[in-house]
Amino acid sequence: MPKKSTSRSSESTVNPSATSNKPARRRSEVSPETLAALETGKLATRNLVEWLAMDQLRLFTHLLDDLKLEATPELEQELESLRSVGVMQKSWGLGSLLARYITQHPRHPVILEELTTHPSDAVRIWTMTAIQSPATLTLYQRLTAIRPFAADEHFGVRECAWMVVRPALINDLPQSIHRLLPWAKHKDANLRRFAMESIRPCGVWCAHASLLKEQPELALRILEQLRSDEARYVQLSVANWLNDSSKSQPEFVTSLCHRWLNESPTKETQWIVHHAQRTLRKRGVDS
Repeated sequence: MPKKSTSRSSESTVNPSATSNKPARRRSEVSPETLAALETGKLATRNLVEWLAMDQLRLFTHLLDDLKLEATPELEQELESLRSVGVMQKSWGLGSLLARYITQHPRHPVILEELTTHPSDAVRIWTMTAIQSPATLTLYQRLTAIRPFAADEHFGVRECAWMVVRPALINDLPQSIHRLLPWAKHKDANLRRFAMESIRPCGVWCAHASLLKEQPELALRILEQLRSDEARYVQLSVANWLNDSSKSQPEFVTSLCHRWLNESPTKETQWIVHHAQRTLRKRGVDS
């Protein structure tokens, strides 16, 4: 879910006087000016409060106007059917609608490419969903297409990036881990974090990966690569991965943490190991 962002390009810059200097802490505190900027696609959300306050359906309608696409009665009915669903289901639903209706645009491949850098984080999330929608895409094609979103400057876009591609990754774990290993070695911490977060055994806002819960060693190559990562963002993902695994395979996690402390006595590894065993400590398991 979106938490924090800065504007992606000069086009997304909004007059500071039109918005509050600090993000609102309650939906009722989101100013009308900020809300208008969000719902016309001129501003990215800065936290979850703004995300929840924004009317995504209104933003979608504005996007159609910008693209000169007509909102047909059928489309309006489908939009209305999304009004009462949860915020993530609404996002995925709007992405699917965009995939279907963008094909009416004579420049639809080019338009989709342009939308990957749209000022609105919500539009970029719909765009990644639209790009990922064809069932015929190979795993390589999916990862290639998701890469700019996995490296996006907006936390919410990055979080949705791994969620939208996770089903395909979990469906072929050996191939996925092979494909993700170069990401785990990348200089961009966002891509390194994606390599770990996208294959968490339990994950968040997504189905569990049964095979990884039973055989966590399948992900060892990525875990080993990131065991002393310098970025706290990545460290937390590794620790969360192992904490997930500790709930089904505590011996694997305990043994791995012991070995890491012996082989990699860095402050980064120590931090990861400590946070990885938090559930084990609560259960009174010796670490």
